[in-house]
Amino acid sequence: MTLSTKTIPLNTGASIPALGLGTWQSRENATRDAVKHALQHGYRHIDTALNYGNEKEVGEGIKASGVPRDQIWVTTKLDNHWHHRVQDGLDSSLKDLGLEYLDLYLIHFPCSTDPEDRGRCLEGWDFVKTWHEMQKLLDTGKVKNIGVSNFQISHLEKLLNDPSCKIVPAVNQIELHPYNPSSKLLAYCTSKNIHCTAYSCLGGHSDSPINGHTNLTKDVTVLKIAESKAKTPAQILLMWGLQRGVSVIPKSVTPSRIENNFDLDGWSLTEGEVKEISEIKTRSKVVGDGWMPIRVFLGDDE
Repeated sequence: MTLSTKTIPLNTGASIPALGLGTWQSRENATRDAVKHALQHGYRHIDTALNYGNEKEVGEGIKASGVPRDQIWVTTKLDNHWHHRVQDGLDSSLKDLGLEYLDLYLIHFPCSTDPEDRGRCLEGWDFVKTWHEMQKLLDTGKVKNIGVSNFQISHLEKLLNDPSCKIVPAVNQIELHPYNPSSKLLAYCTSKNIHCTAYSCLGGHSDSPINGHTNLTKDVTVLKIAESKAKTPAQILLMWGLQRGVSVIPKSVTPSRIENNFDLDGWSLTEGEVKEISEIKTRSKVVGDGWMPIRVFLGDDE
């Protein structure tokens, strides 16, 4: 099996593709073509979310690709203000995607907000209750695996220790890159047999009000290793994530970059190179929590 087609086993018995296409902040009207191109180039994992506002385009791209549905792993996420309406949230996503089922459905953030006022928490509700409802979806045939996203150790501890938690999340999708390595969180998830998917694995941009500026592709250490191996900085960053045991979902709408991000076969980083990247001291996050009514990133999972 080549790295580009590698899959990683989950605690459910399913296997998630190690390399996928992320679609957060993909430009308007560009998502469809990006998804189509990625799938036709060999990608088999597409990640989206209700919050991204592009599930319809993702679905159109899947259909236009001609790749059979049973060969594609599709992940989407329940938005904060749908926590008390899990089934409705799922149905909304399936309708927009034009699909009959999801391979993976995630709670997007451990924050339940009031749909009438998203600046407030939903009274009498929290993510533990949301998970209780998520577990029921596995009996509907509409979801094959369930998990969480942006959960820190404290959130997972609260969830896993609650009597209503009968199913351990299959995946925790989190921001993971050399500037935000989250080593403690990754180790914790591994100890609980929860797989981690890395989003913003190439860093991010400063053109969003909820973003920090994390341009990893211009980091001097990454550039040095990329030059020595005749690879792109993005390829180096993706390989670093994969060799840490996580799956990666780099976002791009540019055909050449989509192709380059998939070109990871036949080479690897040495242990020394992985160590050198892991020892980068710069710390920065792409995704913040200032737009939510509570803090979810507590800064203690480094």
